[in-house]
Amino acid sequence: MPLASAAQLPVEKQTTVDSLKQAIETAKHDTTILNAWVAWNKIIYLVDPQLFFQLNKKIDSLCLINLKKDLNKQEKENILKTNGFALNCMGIIYFNQGDYDKAIDYCSQGLKIREEMDDKKGIASSFNNMGMIYFNQGDYDKAVDYYSQSLKIREQIGNKNGIAASFNNIGVIYDIQGNYDKAIDCYFQSLKIQEEIGDKMGIAISLINIGTGYKAQGDYDKAIDYYSQSLKIQEEIGDKKSIATSLNNMGMIYFNQGDYDKALDYCSQSLKIKEEIGFKMGIASSLINIGRIYKAQGNYDKAINYYSQSLKISEEIRDKNGIAGSLNSIGNIYYEQGNYEKALDFSNRSLAISQEIGTVQQIKNSTELLWKINKKRRNYKKSLEMFELYIATRDSLDSEENQKAVIRQGYKYQYEKKATADSIKSQEEAKIIDALLAKEKAENKQHELEARQQQQQKYLLFGGLALALLFGGFIFNRFRVTSKQKGIIEEQKEKVDTAYDELEEKNREIIDSINYAKRIQSAILPPAKIVKEYLQKSFILYKPKDIVAGDFYWLEHRNGNVLFAAADCTGHGVPGAMVSVVCNNGLNRSVREHGFTDPGQILDKTREIIIQEFEKSKDEVKDGMDIALCSLNGNTLKYAGANNPLWIIRNGEVLETKANKQPIGKFDKQLPYTTHTFELEKGDSIYIFSDGYVDQFGGEKGKKFKSKAFRTLLLSIQDKSMEEQKIVIDETFETWKDDLEQVDDVCVIGVRI
Repeated sequence: MPLASAAQLPVEKQTTVDSLKQAIETAKHDTTILNAWVAWNKIIYLVDPQLFFQLNKKIDSLCLINLKKDLNKQEKENILKTNGFALNCMGIIYFNQGDYDKAIDYCSQGLKIREEMDDKKGIASSFNNMGMIYFNQGDYDKAVDYYSQSLKIREQIGNKNGIAASFNNIGVIYDIQGNYDKAIDCYFQSLKIQEEIGDKMGIAISLINIGTGYKAQGDYDKAIDYYSQSLKIQEEIGDKKSIATSLNNMGMIYFNQGDYDKALDYCSQSLKIKEEIGFKMGIASSLINIGRIYKAQGNYDKAINYYSQSLKISEEIRDKNGIAGSLNSIGNIYYEQGNYEKALDFSNRSLAISQEIGTVQQIKNSTELLWKINKKRRNYKKSLEMFELYIATRDSLDSEENQKAVIRQGYKYQYEKKATADSIKSQEEAKIIDALLAKEKAENKQHELEARQQQQQKYLLFGGLALALLFGGFIFNRFRVTSKQKGIIEEQKEKVDTAYDELEEKNREIIDSINYAKRIQSAILPPAKIVKEYLQKSFILYKPKDIVAGDFYWLEHRNGNVLFAAADCTGHGVPGAMVSVVCNNGLNRSVREHGFTDPGQILDKTREIIIQEFEKSKDEVKDGMDIALCSLNGNTLKYAGANNPLWIIRNGEVLETKANKQPIGKFDKQLPYTTHTFELEKGDSIYIFSDGYVDQFGGEKGKKFKSKAFRTLLLSIQDKSMEEQKIVIDETFETWKDDLEQVDDVCVIGVRI
C-alpha cells in the first residue's frame, strides 16, 4: 500500500531518559517559561511513551502555575504555545497507540489554542495530524479535507517541507480510491519539492508511492526501479518503517510474477522490521500479503491463519481498509474450499465497509468474489448485479486514461528536471558570451583612452592618432562580428531546442503506444495464478528482448487435459508481438471452437487458421511460429512440436523428442504434425523452450550458449524446486550475457511430476 508521511512534529535531537529527568527536576524548582518549554520539547522525543504520561501531569501543572503568575504578554503567549504543542504531541502518542478517540480529543484541544493564537504553522501541523487520524480510520473524505486545509496554510507561509508532506498524504488517498492521475501528480509535486530541499526521508516516501502507482498499472519494472531507489535512501538514513514498506512492496511484485519464494522472503523481512518498531498497520499489511502467498501455493490453513491475525490487528486499530481486505481474503479461502455460506458472509461484510470508505480496489475484489459465490449458489440475479458492479469498478481502475496519466506524469517530471538542467546550461553559455563581449568592450574603451592621451601629446600628433583610430576600428569590427556570432548561436540553439522538443514528443507517443501494446499482449498470457492452479510444480521464465515480444506462453484446460505451450513467432519487438496475437488466437480457436485436445491435431488446425488469416493480405506473408505443445492428463503426456523439441529429464538423463521440421505457417511441403505419447514417472521433469536462451551470445569469448550447455545446466539443478530452478536458469543467463545485448526473446517452461 502507499505510505503516508509521518505525523508532523518539530525536528529535534532525541535525548536520553536521564537528561530528561534532569530537565524536569530543574523545571520543578525553577518555574520559568524557558524550562517549561525545554522540558516539553524533550519529553515528546523519548523512546518510552509511558514516561511521557508519567511526567505529563507535572509539566501541565507547571505550565498552569506559570500562567497564574504576573507575566507579560510575550511570556503568556509562550506558555500557550507550549501547551498547544504539548496537546498536539499527546494526540500523536495516542494515535501511534491506535487510540483514535483520545488522539482526536487532544489534537482538537491543541488546534483550538493554536487558532486562538493565530499560530499558522501550528494550525497546519494540527490539521495534518487530524487528517492522519481520520485516514487510519478509513474516513477519507474528512482526511482529505484536513490535509487540504493544512496544505493551503503551508503554501501561504512557504513551509516547503510541510507542503511536500501534504501533497504526499493527499496523493495516498487518491491512490487508494483508484484515481491514479491525481495521485501520481501529487506524488511528483511532493518529490520535486523534497529534492529541492534535500529531504531524504520525504524523497524515499514519494518514491515508494510512485512505485506503487506503477505497480497498480502492472508496470512492474518501473515499480521495482522506484522501490529500489527508495530502499537505497532508506538504508542510508536508517528509516526502518520505510525500509519495511519497500521490502513488502517488492515482495508483492515477485508474488504477481509467480516467484513465491522471493515474495515470501521479502514479506517476511518486512514483517520482522515492523514488529520490531511496533508499526501495527504495517504488521497487518504484511500478514495479509504472506497469507496471499500461502494461498497461491495451496496452503489454505496457513493462509487463513495469517489473514485472521491481520484482521485482529486491523480491528484493534480500527483500520477499515485493512479490515475489508482481511475479510475478503478469508472469504476467498472459504470459497476455494466450497463453503459458500461462510464465503458469502465474509465478502458481504468486506463490500459494505469498502463502499462505506470508498476504496475502489477493495470494492473490485469483493464484487468479483460475490459474483462467483452467488453464481455457485444459483442466485443468478445477485450474481449478475455483482458482476456488473465488478466490471464497472475494474474498468475505472484499468482505464486507458489512468494508464496514460501515470506515464504522462512520469514524463512530465523527467522533462521538468531536464528543462531545468538545460536552462542552467544555457545561462552558463550566455554568461561566457557576455563575458567575452564585456572584455572586447573594455579593450575598446582602453584603446580609445590611449588614443586621446596620444592626441594630447605634441610630438606624436597625427601618426599616433591614426594608429589609435585604426586599432580602435579593428576592435569595433571584432565586437560586431562577436555580436553577430552570438545571434547565430542563439538562433541555432532555438532550432535545436525545437527539433528536440518535436523528437521528444514523437518518442513519447511511440513509447506510449508500445507500452499500451504491452498491456494488450500481457492480456493474452495466462496469469501466474492460473498456471499454478493447473501446473502446481512449474515455472515460466519469460524475458522479452524489447517491451513487447514475439515469444509467448499459452495454457488451456479442456476435458481433463492441461494444454501448455512455449511459442516463438517470427521476429521480436512490435512485429513479433503482432504475429504472436494472431498465433495465440489460432491456438485458442483450435481448442475452443473446434474442440481439439490432441497436440498434433491442434497444430494442424492452428496452421490452417494462421495461413487463412495471412492470406487476406494483398502482400505475401510468410510469418508464423515455432512451438512446443504438450497435453498433460494425470501421468500421460502428449507432445507435438514445430521445430522446438521436448526434453524429459529422468534419473539424471535427458530424453529428447525432436519436433517436426516445419513451422506453423506457409511451408513448401506441409505434413501433419506428429503426436508423441509418454507415460511419466514420479520425479520426471519436463522442459519446453524457444531458441532465445541457447542462442544468446556471451561468456568470455562472446559465443552462443548452445543446447549442450543448457542440458548440463538443467541436469545440475534437478535437486532444486521448480521455483529455485527458475532463479538459477535466469541468473545463469544474465551472467552469461553480461554486458552484451539480448539477441532474442526467451521463454522456458519447466514442469515436474
